[in-house]
Amino acid sequence: MEVLAALAAASMLFNAGIPNYEVCDFDRGFEKDLVTGIAKRIPFECIENPEVIELPTYEQLSNLPPAETMPIVAVYGFNDLTGQRKSKDNLASFSTAVTQGGTEMLIDALKSAGRGKWFRVVERAGIDNLVRERQIVRSTREEHDEDKGIQPLLFAGIILEGGIIGYDTNMETGGRGGRYLGVGRTTQYRRDVVTVSLRGISTLTGEILLNVQTKKTILSYGEGMDVFRFIDMDTELIEFEDGVAKNESITVATRAAIEAAVVALIKQGDKRGYWKLAEGDNNENDEQTN
Repeated sequence: MEVLAALAAASMLFNAGIPNYEVCDFDRGFEKDLVTGIAKRIPFECIENPEVIELPTYEQLSNLPPAETMPIVAVYGFNDLTGQRKSKDNLASFSTAVTQGGTEMLIDALKSAGRGKWFRVVERAGIDNLVRERQIVRSTREEHDEDKGIQPLLFAGIILEGGIIGYDTNMETGGRGGRYLGVGRTTQYRRDVVTVSLRGISTLTGEILLNVQTKKTILSYGEGMDVFRFIDMDTELIEFEDGVAKNESITVATRAAIEAAVVALIKQGDKRGYWKLAEGDNNENDEQTN
């Protein structure tokens, strides 16, 4: 009875800090083996519905007032410049510590600024595929004696360069715990930081016109509990442990830093006179972001 009471108390103590997760139903089906032709039973994993990622920085980005004249910009690449690999104990890892999709995130942020009314982004990351497809269009029209010409590609007035320049782990670590009569609970946390840099370069002169750097904190949190009791005249030991950890996504944090960098770049360009916000919206936007 003492053991059951201790387990119940520990469970109540631990569950107080754990969020409630809905348990999905698991269905089972059959799949035919391609080699043997024998049908075997396989479990279907419960998969969450896909979601559109909209961070607080995305809301600030999309609520920016439109530009008077949408500048044409090009992004050749926004890569991981840290060179860091995922840390594993006593193992060599070839997986990178941060996402390699910085270019796509930056393009998405630029197209989302002001609800699509800020930048005209021209394709440069996949320019080879674009040029080949235009050649196919041109040759096809020539074969069919069509006089319709193909529109020239837009050129960008500003090239956006930069990348993920820092990923610092264990910037801050800590925890706390307690134990009473064999029942204990512990909590631990860790803080990492990802830093990105973004600059705007004039296509005509090569001068760096704009340059911003932003960072985003990545939090990891874990908690656990354990209980032990001696039973049968203190000759046997029963012990129970449980725990849960929650890690903020590095990819989502990197995206938030990139979106914040685009917001900062727009405001910096407005202050330096390289572009202007739509008339009457500048002061209103400053009030919303403060």
